[in-house]
Amino acid sequence: MIESAFAQTAVQLILLAMVSLLLPASYRVIAGPRLSDRLAAVDLITTLLIGIIVMLALVEGTEVFVDMATALAAFAFVGTISIARYISEGRVF
Repeated sequence: MIESAFAQTAVQLILLAMVSLLLPASYRVIAGPRLSDRLAAVDLITTLLIGIIVMLALVEGTEVFVDMATALAAFAFVGTISIARYISEGRVF
């Protein structure tokens, strides 16, 4: 739980910025001219979601959200590597 009013305001502004950045990244996923652009946008969205989850952990004062963010980061890493390998080699395994 955040005690300071300044820190609370800063966290809220950061959350607002992260959520607002999801919209242009989502547009790039849909309208990206190349598959690599879409992959980069999905990676950005995942990174933003991890940041949002960690900020919510700060607001709520619980560690469960940090575990969720860590799991999401692991899945995102494996997914990004798999898609990048598919783009470069045409196969995953």
